[in-house]
Amino acid sequence: MHYSMAAGVTATTATGLWTKEAAAQPKKGGNFRWGLHDGNTSDTHDPGTYVTRQMIFLAHTHRSYLTMINGDGSLGPDLADSWSASDDASEWTFELTKNATFHSGKKLTADDVIASLNHHRGDKTTSAAKALLTDVTDITKDGDYTVKVALKGGNADFPWLMTDYHMAICPANDDGTIDWKSGDGTGPYKIDSGEFGVQWKLSRHEGWHREGAYFDTVEILVLNDPNARQTALVTGDVHSVSLVELKTMALLQRDKNIVIDNVPSAAAITMPMFCDTAPFDNVDVRNAMKLAMNRDEIIEKITFGAATKANDFHLSPAQPYWPDDIPQREYDPDQAKSLLKKAGAEGLKVNLSTADSVYAGAVDMAVLYAEHAKAAGITVNVVREPNDGYYSDVWLVKPFTLVSWGARPTPDVMFTLAYKDDAAWNESHWKNPRFNELLLQAKGELDDTLRAEMYREMCMLMRDDGGTIIPFFNNFVYAHRSNVGVPDQLAASWECDGARAASRWWFNS
Repeated sequence: MHYSMAAGVTATTATGLWTKEAAAQPKKGGNFRWGLHDGNTSDTHDPGTYVTRQMIFLAHTHRSYLTMINGDGSLGPDLADSWSASDDASEWTFELTKNATFHSGKKLTADDVIASLNHHRGDKTTSAAKALLTDVTDITKDGDYTVKVALKGGNADFPWLMTDYHMAICPANDDGTIDWKSGDGTGPYKIDSGEFGVQWKLSRHEGWHREGAYFDTVEILVLNDPNARQTALVTGDVHSVSLVELKTMALLQRDKNIVIDNVPSAAAITMPMFCDTAPFDNVDVRNAMKLAMNRDEIIEKITFGAATKANDFHLSPAQPYWPDDIPQREYDPDQAKSLLKKAGAEGLKVNLSTADSVYAGAVDMAVLYAEHAKAAGITVNVVREPNDGYYSDVWLVKPFTLVSWGARPTPDVMFTLAYKDDAAWNESHWKNPRFNELLLQAKGELDDTLRAEMYREMCMLMRDDGGTIIPFFNNFVYAHRSNVGVPDQLAASWECDGARAASRWWFNS
């Protein structure tokens, strides 16, 4: 599969390279009821605080972004009609649509975009997206509908960063800040009423500047309890739910009124080993640990087939630049034994920390891996950690853990977050000079062929030298009622068609 890459000089050239079959014709009308998992009463409209599915999915329904990820995984236009880069990709120019209006009636201009991006910049910002914009040196306008962004160095992925869920565009205040509290936006639906952690009622924004927004109204209901979500779907109280429990997937599939959406994604389960801590400071030990896993059995018994087999590099077929020619690492306990003997680590014993909250079946998965490792002479002691505080007290603290990662749009974003030598989230403490050299080169390379070669070499380094076992990329598994029409291709960036079910779906009866 091929994708249109981040360089996307214009919205036209940024459309995908896939051949797309004709989708069923959408119809307008009706009230779409959408049951979401992961919502709190403490959530807010501040884009810098977005973290739960409630905030992210609501944002994609009532607000807009400069760019968006299409159903085929390519980069497409939202508030920006087109974008272009300087020769070294250190300056990006976004040409804004002149057709966008806020729900309050105000026309969108460059001032709103500049204020919204600056919300995530500067020493005083509390935004979780601050790290994504650290290389930005200046944001200026050239008239009301052109925004220019200057960077410290080249970044061919910059238009992709604008799809990050924090980068929602809000109306600017006179002092250069943004008005996020009102919930005003330029998205396909405007908020009529709502309460965080409970529900939201929205209606079509007649000033929506793109295709879609087929439903007349949308109701978002926060249903954190999986049994409540499933019951609401089965009874027809909601038309879609954002998460299906894998153990009930087969049962739901028997209901002719329900369609399961099982979408391969770039979300991943990782098992980082501290490369600066014995015994994982020996590359032969690290590779033995990778060879001691039967990924096929884990996918069959833990994910019920709802996953894509991984190869110990953090780049999936659902992302651009995926190197499909790298040989798949298979279960080979004999080779693992040989590597351990070479490392003088025969009879290896290690602790593996995990928790139920990491992934459905995470503890069972760790236990199954421990069974696989026995054949290689490795004893894996599974430590069941408390759910509460796992990501503050266990992840990045203990030397061998099981972790769940969300999808990232491009390899540069993922590699920079978790594999760059000085990254705060370098969960395996891996430091490879060649990898970091290539990471910097690839970031500013606008030639897709050369960039793909760099990412392939980086993937090989991660696979053969890195400290992270990656068993699989987990699918997004959600569901909708059979009377709901969906496009032929569902975006793999988030559940529910990239969090845009409300604007991309319709009723077919």
